[in-house]
Amino acid sequence: MSDTPMIKVAVCGAHMSGLPLNPQLMALGGEFVEKTRTSPYYKLFKLNGFTPERPGLLRVTEGGSAIALEVWQLPLTNYGAFVASVPAPLGFGTLVLEDGSQVQGFMCEAYATENAVDISACGGWRAWLCKKETV
Repeated sequence: MSDTPMIKVAVCGAHMSGLPLNPQLMALGGEFVEKTRTSPYYKLFKLNGFTPERPGLLRVTEGGSAIALEVWQLPLTNYGAFVASVPAPLGFGTLVLEDGSQVQGFMCEAYATENAVDISACGGWRAWLCKKETV
């Protein structure tokens, strides 16, 4: 086991396993930890203007859903490089998971959701991608 300090990072979109931006995590020494969901206080939106497509996760006070995501861990020394590579309106904040634990993860600034499609009912990005392919 390595003595390298690690930080857990939640990803809910294009950085998940097998999706287009996952190699960015891998290149920074990312290691998969688990699949889980947020607490039921989030909404997921398909954001406009991104290639590849990306979602935005927004914490809400009412009308939220539990959203599927993956938890990865990164060497702490690479965390800053990862966060710095994320374009606005995406950023990082503290997410609450379904078991009540907290982890750093992708979040979205609220203004970007105003003209975005609410895909929360799908339960997660991967489910939305699958639904989109069958339409």
